[in-house]
Amino acid sequence: MPPSLDLMSPETRANPYPLYAELRRSGIRQVEPGGMWAVSRYDDVVTVMKDPRRFSSAGLGQGFLPPWLPRNPVAQSLVMQDPPLHTRLRGRVSRTFGPAALAVLEPKIRAIADQLTRQLLRHDGSVDFMSEFALHLPVNVLGLLLGLHPEQSPQLKQWADDLINLPAGRHPPEEQHRVRESLASLEQCFEELLSTRRASPGDDLVSELLRPDAEGAMLSHDELMSFLFALLPAGVETTVYLLANTLVVLSEHPEDRARVLKNPALLPQLLEEVLRYEPPAHSSLRLVTEDTELSGVRLPQGSLVVVLLASALRDERHFPDADRFRLDRERSSHLAFGHGIHYCLGALLARLEARLGLEALFSQLRDFSRASAELHWAPSLIARGPLALPLHLTPTHPRE
Repeated sequence: MPPSLDLMSPETRANPYPLYAELRRSGIRQVEPGGMWAVSRYDDVVTVMKDPRRFSSAGLGQGFLPPWLPRNPVAQSLVMQDPPLHTRLRGRVSRTFGPAALAVLEPKIRAIADQLTRQLLRHDGSVDFMSEFALHLPVNVLGLLLGLHPEQSPQLKQWADDLINLPAGRHPPEEQHRVRESLASLEQCFEELLSTRRASPGDDLVSELLRPDAEGAMLSHDELMSFLFALLPAGVETTVYLLANTLVVLSEHPEDRARVLKNPALLPQLLEEVLRYEPPAHSSLRLVTEDTELSGVRLPQGSLVVVLLASALRDERHFPDADRFRLDRERSSHLAFGHGIHYCLGALLARLEARLGLEALFSQLRDFSRASAELHWAPSLIARGPLALPLHLTPTHPRE
């Protein structure tokens, strides 16, 4: 297989979009790692995501349970399930991420964002936006949701990284040992949390999930553990990278940056275009359940499909001038949070966190710029965002 078709090569991780364009031109192709079949065109991606009978979410579960990892509850979680089990589990947890729940959370998120902005602007010279702001906002919000002690929050990002990087498929033996220990400690953390909330319920998400539903049915311990494992990377990585990718994009488009800093009302449309142009979620995996044909290509039963969401969002057949960032692009349906039965439960929360975080930050900034032209991107097949983002900040009211 040509090296150019390796999704995890350093060149591709630095800039995957030329490879995505090549795949859209040539159609469905096998790629590395693992000889997976890459689905890159918008219409084909929608077809796969809407058909859990032929394209099972168990494929995503396979990616999160490599042979060297004896146990990983996320591999049996909601996002790895097909109907009817998926339908029951999703219905049970969906209300915890609805508009009413988010309305209660909004002032708390705004307070966290305001505090992080004040701390960020205390720095002189350049500051790493990732470690000082983008990381802390979703981690603190998730800690708030779960009812964790504040001192436990910093560990959440490392656990989320270890989970989201599993499908990359390249872990040397020493890294395998570290990840096994990391996920064991995560499971212990959640075991203690569940035990505490059973004994003393509160008003957090875990306490809500432990209560019976309207029919008196309760989630099993394994279902609860799997949901919490899946919530961690979904609740942290998506928002961290959405915040960071937004600032990366604006750093490269000074006219749009000036417009948004002057008019925060543009933030919702800015975020929608960033979600299309430089989305935090780049791919998902599906397992082919029967010999099937897609766009003239035969996919054998048992083969693994990598669904390239980020490629579909640059599909020139669907988005005019697709490789160009356009702040004023007419809003249309996109796939940044998935499609079909597995549309992201936390999409509203991610949008809310990103908007409130950027509102707080931009209200105190006259301008910002990158302190380094070079970026190093997370080694993940599933998600995309920079490992660090050093910025020079120009506050609206400079410190005396």
